[in-house]
Amino acid sequence: MLTIRDLWVRYGDDVAVAGLDLTLGENEIITLVGPTGCGKSTTLRTLAGLETLHEGELILAGVRIDKHTHVPPEKRGIGLVFQDFALFPHLNVEQNIGFRVKQRDLVDRWIALLGLERLRRAMPDTLSGGQKQRVALARALAHSPSLVLLDEPLSNLDAALKDSLRYEIRDALKAAGVPALWVTHDQAEALSVGDRIGVMNAGRLVQLDTPETCFRSPSSRFVAEFLGDAAFLPGQLAEHGANTALGRVQIAGDTTGTHDQVDVLVRPDDLGIAASTPGNADIVWARYEGESRLYGVELDDGSRLKIRVNHACHYMPGARVRVRIIADHSLASFVRT
Repeated sequence: MLTIRDLWVRYGDDVAVAGLDLTLGENEIITLVGPTGCGKSTTLRTLAGLETLHEGELILAGVRIDKHTHVPPEKRGIGLVFQDFALFPHLNVEQNIGFRVKQRDLVDRWIALLGLERLRRAMPDTLSGGQKQRVALARALAHSPSLVLLDEPLSNLDAALKDSLRYEIRDALKAAGVPALWVTHDQAEALSVGDRIGVMNAGRLVQLDTPETCFRSPSSRFVAEFLGDAAFLPGQLAEHGANTALGRVQIAGDTTGTHDQVDVLVRPDDLGIAASTPGNADIVWARYEGESRLYGVELDDGSRLKIRVNHACHYMPGARVRVRIIADHSLASFVRT
């Protein structure tokens, strides 16, 4: 459906996207995530024809685009959904969705599927943020695009609405059978929405895989730290695992290498905690999160970890505790540098 080969985009002497390769399958949703300025929005704008492609090529629905072959945005068959909604303020909901749509049944279909029936005659300035984003999505899908690009579609919404609307948008895309590239800076959004997730840094795509693989088996320390709370526990390679201050742990991948000193990736839910004397760690700080509590602990060897537990598990900073690894899966590790 979409193939990107060795894409380079520059702003003067600054490289915004460097050698990006990506293939988006039919009816697939890929989320692109990364820090501000990493090139994810530039990638979308280049696909849409709003930025200049300097090297490489795009293949959109069988049409090849490179620096010698330009296809204007309106000829690319792409639906665009932006964070600022971009609705026509003088048109009501039905008119916004039906703008330049020849098949009126498509307008009715997406009004119904996205729960906008009672808002047909409503003007944009009377709508909530979530309603505006549904209208923007319906407008994009009513044109039967071959591809939908979403650039931070939920960034202007409150947290509670984000959680529900992300799944509504995902379900609508799946119902339409339209592949999508979805840019976000929100790691939880990227992990929960994408069939695959692409992590970008400094213009490069550093990992592209299923959300679970990127989270549990990150390709680098950067990916590990960007996709959630991460800490690294020093270890020494041993047969089928590594020896650490918390005992032997099972680690993923080949343990027979020239380097025997590793740092084991430990996430807050990989650990358990209990009050204990003498214990093996001290509580350094505590954060109440509502349904859970997050603790920072320092082990007796000086290692610092984070532990997330049920909200009813309450310890004060300075408390002596025993920390153990409770993960029932192999942990990722990185050669210590």
